[in-house]
Amino acid sequence: MKIRKMKATDWSRVYDIYRQGMETNLATFDVETLTYEEFNRERLLTGRLVALDKERVIGWTSLKQAYEKIPEYHGVAEVSIYIDEDYQGKGVATHLLQQLVIVSEEAGFWMLEADIFANNTGSIQLHEKCSFRQVGYREKIGKDRFGVWRDSVLMERRSQTVGID
Repeated sequence: MKIRKMKATDWSRVYDIYRQGMETNLATFDVETLTYEEFNRERLLTGRLVALDKERVIGWTSLKQAYEKIPEYHGVAEVSIYIDEDYQGKGVATHLLQQLVIVSEEAGFWMLEADIFANNTGSIQLHEKCSFRQVGYREKIGKDRFGVWRDSVLMERRSQTVGID
């Protein structure tokens, strides 16, 4: 497995993996088609990584500015991570998230956060393995595509090297 920066030409596979996540009803409230232009507008350039099996994209990460209108919080970003269903449970997510942490710290981010559906135990365990901790529980934060209220767990990872002054 190799990890590299995401390219525009990866979009088709990135979107396929994102759709897989949507279909699980464990990964996102999103159910609408996402274009590359929309993805490009809402995600930071920093943190766009893909994991490859040979040359096939098998997972990806990205960051969103968590509080873009508050300059003092520009070192805080929200994590997205998606792994192809055929590669889940094989260590891809761990390596990808660990690399995202390195890249984010090199870019000056001192805190990463993840908002995870409370019943997505695999994602919660992954984030815990990569030094995220639970800082909140949000009851009935929103309704999923079936009209069911969903709870989420708010997790964060504070850098040990950036923003420690």
